[in-house]
Amino acid sequence: MDEAVILTREGLENLKEELVNLKTVRRKEVAERLKQAIDFGDLSENSEYDDAKNEQAFIEGRIQTLEATIHKAKVIEDETLSSGVINIGSYVTVRDIEFDEVEEYRIVGTSEADPMQNKISNESPLGAALLGKRQGQTVKVNAPVGTLEYEVIRVSLDKAKEAE
Repeated sequence: MDEAVILTREGLENLKEELVNLKTVRRKEVAERLKQAIDFGDLSENSEYDDAKNEQAFIEGRIQTLEATIHKAKVIEDETLSSGVINIGSYVTVRDIEFDEVEEYRIVGTSEADPMQNKISNESPLGAALLGKRQGQTVKVNAPVGTLEYEVIRVSLDKAKEAE
């Protein structure tokens, strides 16, 4: 049985937008590149043709992956989240107790995780430790460098205001 893919509403919309872009824009671009490469003649030593074919294969694979993910998506609706309790979709501000550093994360499903955008998976060590916690609580996270301890400063369904 296929396991559901947990997504936020925003994450699902982003995947749908990417799928539409791949199907309507990128496919046409690659088809045009292939046509031009074929016009160059001898395909056996045509790197433009090889590159375009590889890109076409990547795009088609990504389309299949996105369609499967969207089909299996289970969206976490904001209305179902308990106020003040960390869940998938929550924005969480935490303070690293040892280093007194404050970070904000959004807890998301695995397929949406993007550490560069501070989106951490509910299955990551920190994400899993934070689930179900409230503002003011502390969590301990086992990491390769040892046990890290964080204090939950803020829990919200909205991104923190820049002025805060």
